[in-house]
Amino acid sequence: QLQLVESGGGLVQRGGSLRLSCVASGSTLNYYAVGWFRQAPGKERERVSCLSNTDGSTYYSSSVKGRFTTSVDNARTTVYLQMTSLKPEDTAVYYCSAEGGYYCSGYGTWGQGTQVTVSS
Repeated sequence: QLQLVESGGGLVQRGGSLRLSCVASGSTLNYYAVGWFRQAPGKERERVSCLSNTDGSTYYSSSVKGRFTTSVDNARTTVYLQMTSLKPEDTAVYYCSAEGGYYCSGYGTWGQGTQVTVSS
């Protein structure tokens, strides 16, 4: 059974960078689409990125495009979210989620989340 664990969150100043990791166990991520989502207090969950390991396609929300990059390791067990030029509005709990196919609808397996806090 697929399980996901996120790590890499923390406190960073405006303009800084962080790299989040989403490590899979119980299965590799071949043929999975892995999305990064975030949720800030009082706000709806937002899909930040999606990487399809089926065809290699990627998606980024307009709020992070050009600043965030998602990638997968060669073993297809870890998906990363490289975050640069961080802003206070990026502060949220970040989750990864994996589901079979091409899309990150949020109905797959979820990790427990990692907190990202960007100070001004």
